[in-house]
Amino acid sequence: MAGMAAWRKALRALGIAGFGFAVAGATIWAALAIYYSELPGEGLRLGLAAAFASGTLAAFLFLPNRRRTLFGFAAVFAVLLLWWTRVEPSNERDWQPDVAVLPHATRDGDLVTLHNVRNFDYRTEQDFVTGYEDRTFDLRQLDAVDLIAVYWAGDAIAHIMISFGFAGDHVAFSIETRKEKGEAYSSIAGFFKQYELIYVVGDERDLIRVRTNYRRPEELVYLYRTRAAPDAARRLFLEYVEKINQLSETPEFYNTLTTNCTTDVWLLVRALSDRFPLDWRVLLSGYFPAYAYDLGSLDGSLPFAELRAASLINDKAHAADQAPDFSARIRDGLPRPPVRATPASRRTCRQARTRPREASVASSQEASSCGSKCPIDARGSAQGPNGWSASHPIRECMMDAEHRA
Repeated sequence: MAGMAAWRKALRALGIAGFGFAVAGATIWAALAIYYSELPGEGLRLGLAAAFASGTLAAFLFLPNRRRTLFGFAAVFAVLLLWWTRVEPSNERDWQPDVAVLPHATRDGDLVTLHNVRNFDYRTEQDFVTGYEDRTFDLRQLDAVDLIAVYWAGDAIAHIMISFGFAGDHVAFSIETRKEKGEAYSSIAGFFKQYELIYVVGDERDLIRVRTNYRRPEELVYLYRTRAAPDAARRLFLEYVEKINQLSETPEFYNTLTTNCTTDVWLLVRALSDRFPLDWRVLLSGYFPAYAYDLGSLDGSLPFAELRAASLINDKAHAADQAPDFSARIRDGLPRPPVRATPASRRTCRQARTRPREASVASSQEASSCGSKCPIDARGSAQGPNGWSASHPIRECMMDAEHRA
């Protein structure tokens, strides 16, 4: 009996402690939500937040009936939560110049026109001439997807961007906070509907060069060529196109944890790999390039440390600066891996391990059945637009297996 009484006492203590932590967490969240709300005046917001926190503490310390106090707190918190959920994002604010214009896209078959592609001419990070362009890209010429990782405070956190190549013409996408004039970024404020979300679509001379050539302190920019197959590259690009059109019609809030450039990471993983293993490097985006490397999505011919060192492009960006061929010059000498095998190529590979002759015939038949649009030509090479080619599907599949090992 004494043992049962001790267990009940311990469980009761754990329950009280659990309620205590829950109330403390809810109080902190509510106070921050009030402080980062759109109520006028920082003094008013600070005063209301402090009053809520101190009032909650005083109620639980001095009111005799804890159960009634808990119910009262739950009711007040529910009202605050209802109010907070009714705060809506907007595309109509007094925006900072670098995020003032939303991109959008139109499509005519394989031709996709990106409207409001940012291409600023910088004198300093804050002193620039704004410029927006409309650019049309042919999906049949999409032959490259590059992962760009930007570091400014150690290795753990990076800003991730994606760049798409169309026969030498590149366009980059960057997921960012859409800040109003006079507004500064805060990771804590990012949890409380302080910023709208924007997908900046820009020329690499803008999105990369502002980080390498003009920001102080200078940020470190690494550009990794990926092994995205044409179908995966097309799928990823069209996901971005769909998203920028959604945001132009229906704004969304940025969130430090759930809606940020980590979203970019997940899109990349989904497009470049058929596996989705849980990994801490997805959350700490600075380590995501190493994660992509381990998945076989980057060049595996070098150890990752050597690949990372070879992918730093700051010096090349300094030298290229405003050159029209900026994108080509920053990629000069970068390791470029073979394209990842498509599912059809993997089937051919599996056939080759058991029936080499049938696999060769299947490869030739696939080429002859679909003509010039087939990804495998009569010689067994993966054929892309403008002569872009990958290795033979059998060799590519074996290489893919080596990367995965």
